[in-house]
Parts: sequence; structure tokens; C-alpha cells
Amino acid sequence: MDYGKYRFELQKKQREARKKQKVVSVKEVRLSPTIDTNDFNTKLKNAKKFLAKGEKVRVSIRFKGRAITHKDIGREVLNRMAAETADVATVVQRPKMDGRSMFLMLSPIAEK
Repeated sequence: MDYGKYRFELQKKQREARKKQKVVSVKEVRLSPTIDTNDFNTKLKNAKKFLAKGEKVRVSIRFKGRAITHKDIGREVLNRMAAETADVATVVQRPKMDGRSMFLMLSPIAEK
């Protein structure tokens, strides 16, 4: 078999594989531990819009100053976000602290 022909076929297969792959982007929604209901609903609407487009959503809470002592309040806000988006998303990563921030990863539900 001709090596040049083999290389050409290999490149052709790789090109087809690249066409079929999907690039998943991660969008971020930032919340506050003391967020009010209307602000929360706005952020929730944005998160659902991102999930409907098929993008992953990273929900983060930044603790400022002494708010870091009330991590439980931040965890409640993130759990509430996960519960509200349960119909369109699955939780990839449970709420986790990273420095002064707490994160939650949501992924859209795969359609069958």
C-alpha cells in the first residue's frame, strides 16, 4: 500500500472526527450568600438559558469579609439553585469550597 495514500486516508478520518465533535463551554453565574429572591430568580433564569443552549454552568459564591464564617448559608443558596434547575440539569460537582469561593457545577440533561 502507498504510504502517501495511507496518510491521506488517516487525515480524512481525523477531519471527519473533528466535524462531529462538540465543544462544551462553561458559563459562570455568580451569586452572593445574602442574595434576595428577585436577584436569585434573575440568575436562575440566566442559568436555565445557558443550560438550554447545552452549555455547562458553574455557579459560584464569593465570600467577602466576615461572610466566610457562614459557609452554611452559601451552601443553602447553592443547594437551592441545584433544586430549582433539577428539571433541566444534573449536578456534576456538589458544592465545594475553594479558597474564599464555593462552587457548584451543573450539566444539561442529555436528551435521549
